[in-house]
Formats: sequence, C-alpha cells, structure tokens
Amino acid sequence: MLSSTPTVVIVGRPNVGKSTLFNRITRQRRAIVGNESGITRDRIHGFTEHNGCRFQVIDTGGILVHDREYLPDQVLRQAQVALRAAQHIIFLVDGRSEITAADRDLARMLQRLGTPVTVAVNKSDTAARETLAHEFYELGIPDVFPISAEHGLGVDALLDHVTAGFCQAVAEPSPAENNSGQPARAIKVAIIGRPNVGKSTLLNALIGEERAIVSPVAGTTRDAVDEEVVREGVPYVFIDTAGIRRKGKTKLMAEKLSVVMARRHLRLADVALLVLDASEGVVAADATIAGYAHEGGCALIICVNKWDARKTRTKQEFERQVRDQFKFLEYAPIVFIAAQTGVGVDGLFPLVREVYESASRRIPTGELNRFVEQLRFEERKIFYITQAAVRPPTFVLFTNRGGALHFSHERYLVNQIRRRFGFRGSPIVLKTRTKAAAS
Repeated sequence: MLSSTPTVVIVGRPNVGKSTLFNRITRQRRAIVGNESGITRDRIHGFTEHNGCRFQVIDTGGILVHDREYLPDQVLRQAQVALRAAQHIIFLVDGRSEITAADRDLARMLQRLGTPVTVAVNKSDTAARETLAHEFYELGIPDVFPISAEHGLGVDALLDHVTAGFCQAVAEPSPAENNSGQPARAIKVAIIGRPNVGKSTLLNALIGEERAIVSPVAGTTRDAVDEEVVREGVPYVFIDTAGIRRKGKTKLMAEKLSVVMARRHLRLADVALLVLDASEGVVAADATIAGYAHEGGCALIICVNKWDARKTRTKQEFERQVRDQFKFLEYAPIVFIAAQTGVGVDGLFPLVREVYESASRRIPTGELNRFVEQLRFEERKIFYITQAAVRPPTFVLFTNRGGALHFSHERYLVNQIRRRFGFRGSPIVLKTRTKAAAS
C-alpha cells in the first residue's frame, strides 16, 4: 500500500452498516452487504477521493471488545492492525437503537489511541431520528454526525470533516514505477480453492503478516481480501477469495454472495493460484473450481498445500493423480508447499511472474506464419494465423472452410503452439475463420 496515502478506518459493533458506508464512500460494491450479523470479518481496503483529496478507506469486521471467542477475537485483532495506521477513525453506531455496552467499550478503546475519532450515527434517514443523534454525545467523543449510509444522507458533510485534517497536506500519490521510470502494472493474483484448504494461510505467508483471518471453521473468509506486495521491483496484488462451493452446498445469503464475488475476482485476475489440500487428495470440487479458472482464460498455478502432512505418497504419485483429474490443465505448473510453515512459498513469486509474462506474450504474425508452413495439418488448409489477444493468448486461423475444429485437431494445434512458443501456465484460445470472411 502507498504509505503517503492517508487512511480512514470504519469501526463499530456488528451490523451497524459499516460495509454499506464503505461502499458508499468508495463508490463501488466492494464489501458484501446483508442482513446477517458478522458478514465482514477481515479488513477490506479501498481508495477514493473527496473534493480532490485521495485517501484509503478500510472496512473492519464488527468489534466486540470483550468477546474472546475465536472468530470475534480474530476480527478485533484485524481491526487493531488497521487502527494503528489510521489518520482518522469513523466510529459508526446505529441511530435506531440506544447506546449499548459494546458501543461504550469500543468508544473507550478508541479514545485511548490518540487518533482523531468521529462518531457517525447511521440510519438517521428521517428528521426525527436525526434529532436523536445528539444522544450519542454521551460516548464522550465531541464530533457527532447523523448520516444514512444507504441513502447517502449526511455523508458528504462527514467526509468534509474527516478529510479536513489531512487533505491540504497530501499530494496526489504517484503510481508504483519500474526501473525505466514508467508506471508498473501490478499482477493481480487470485487465490482460489475449496473452503478450508489454506487460502488465507497462504495469503498471510505471501505477504509476511496476518492479513487474513485463519480459522479451522470452513467459510471464515467471505469478502475477498487483497493486499499489495512488491518483490524485486514487481508489484503483486494477492486476492484471497472465499471458498467456492457448489450452489446447492451454500445456504447462507452471505456465503452465496461471497462465492459470486469470488468468481468475479477470478475473472478479473491475471493469475490464479488453485490451492489443493494434500491431506485430502484431489476431489471433484477441485476440478469444478479449476474449470472456472480455465473457462475464464486465467493463467493458473496448482498449489498442493499441507504437503508436510502427507506421508503416504511421493510428489510424483500425487502429481500423476492431479494430471489424471485435471487433463484440461496440462499447461499448469504444480508446486508443493506448506503455507503454515512457509515452505515453498517464496518460489511462487518468480513462478507467478513467469506465467503472467507467458500469458501476456504476443507472437509476431510473420513468425506465426513460418510456424504454420512447417505444420503437418491435413484436417483443413490453414492459409495464415494471427494473434488477436493476450491473457489468454488468442489466435485466429484463416482456413479454406468454416466450422469449429474437432476437439482432437484443436488439441493438436494447441500442443504444437506450446511446443514452439511456450505459454506455460496459460490456456490458449483458437478461433477459425474462412479466408472469404477475412477479405
């Protein structure tokens, strides 16, 4: 993250509307919103501007200061990490209810931090409720603003106040630059897999801190948690997605939404890390998730996690099982890691960069046509070939007759293209057109 960018953190007890306010301020549907309590667990980052002032917003999970059950305690720890970096804190309370003990506990905790705090009284969407907002001065925090995050009422006035302390001193941040002085595009990496295979543990190992909540409870991650890391001058954005299940296996609305958003982040990613659980072997759901990545044209690396817990098979035997189950992923490299201890994790950075560059490679038309001239392909005559797109590499073949290629012929051509040009870790797309259609 950009250290020069001011950070505003939204905190409050569960279900007061923090994610709705986060989405309102960032002007995007980044955090999952629903009626179920405790939907947000990890901290969610977003960037926005208000009156020309750019700043970062962090949405935190609902905080219960004295709840020592595992997940609430982990939510509090994640929020405390965000609070330490905050230039301003928005303490969101529910204007439709009285002040609770949880509100008072959190107010005392925030006042001890020494960071500017503003109370935002949410759900003040009528004149009567707006007048009740003054009751929240009892929390001991002098700045109180009535708002409606859902309808946007009072949010501009809130942001005027929040940004006043840092807006004048902050210059527009410059993007990360590479060695040539040009902006460097971050490689977006989605971490995908079934629930509880170690995706959040892998994210934490990649960035070197407890960024995502790790729990033995399947389905702990709901929002997609993302973090930027720069390694050897290359920026990476790692996205820990919710565990993807079949539709019939997902009952809670929050989990349904999280799966939909996980698949959306997969479509937007440059590279996917498919995490398998070595202690369980390859199961049908793994192949389904792999299919989502393949169909979306995403470059892919298969990460066999918890390998240190596997005692009965060699890597060669396990890799053979993976190849048998994922015949359509013959291009994807397989790595064996132990995210809990960090074994094999550092090797993912150069591999991610390799498959990203492979998927981004563009072959000159002249070189492609010299390749076609040497092909022994009798199913139809290929006059010439050109590359139409990257990520995934997409090739258009101009032939003497129309119609899609038979699967076996398409597979042969893809294999020949790989043999000649590489494209490790990336699917290849072939399209055919008749020569008459090209003229």
